[in-house]
Amino acid sequence: MSTTLIGKKVGMTQVYIETGELVPVTVIEAGPCPVVQVKREKTDGYNAIQIGFGSKKEKNTSNGALGHFKKAGTSSLRHLREIRLDDEPQEEAGSNLTVEIFEGEAKVDVIGTTKGRGFQGVVKRWHFAGGPASHGSMFHRRGGSYGMCQWPGKVIKGKKMPGRFGTDRRTVQNLKVIKILPEKNLILVKGSVPGATGSTILVRKAIKKRISA
Repeated sequence: MSTTLIGKKVGMTQVYIETGELVPVTVIEAGPCPVVQVKREKTDGYNAIQIGFGSKKEKNTSNGALGHFKKAGTSSLRHLREIRLDDEPQEEAGSNLTVEIFEGEAKVDVIGTTKGRGFQGVVKRWHFAGGPASHGSMFHRRGGSYGMCQWPGKVIKGKKMPGRFGTDRRTVQNLKVIKILPEKNLILVKGSVPGATGSTILVRKAIKKRISA
C-alpha cells in the first residue's frame, strides 16, 4: 500500500498540544490523490502506482494526457508522481488516497524544493565569515583565495564559490505529526518544511524513525 501523498504547503502557524506547550507547525494539504495508473512486477517489471494532485482544465491538457486520465476514470490533474512500492499494489486505478493513510503515524518525511534565492555570494550561500567590516579593510565579503599561481594552476573542482542559491530538492525527516484533519485533507507537522507557501511537496511515512520527538 502506498505510504506517500502529493500535497501543498498551506503555511505556518502555532498550536497548543496536550501538555499546554505552544509549538510551531506547518499546515499541509495532503491529497486527495487519485490513483491514475498501477504498475505490477509481472507486467511492468516493478511495483508502483502513479498518483495525481490538483485539478486542471481539460482545454489546457494534452490529448495524450486526457486519454491517460479517462482510462483511469479520473479528471484532469495538474501534478503526477510515480511512487515505487516493495510489494504488489493493493490500490486500483480510479481509487483515491487521502490523508487518512497517516492515521496512527507519529512521524513523517516531507520532500520539497527550497526557495530560489538567485545569485548569491559566499557569505549567504556557504556561510563564510568574511573579513573585517571597517578600518580600511579591503576584504569584506569575498571568498578569499580560489586557486594557485603554479601547480595545478587552476581552481579545484568543488570549490565553494558564488553562484545560484536555492531551488534544490530537500528532504526533512522525522517531523512529528501534531494533528490530522481528514475532513479538510490537512496534516499539521511540527517545524518547517522546504519550499514557499503554495509549493508542491511530497509527504510520506517516516523511513528512519527515531524514538525521541
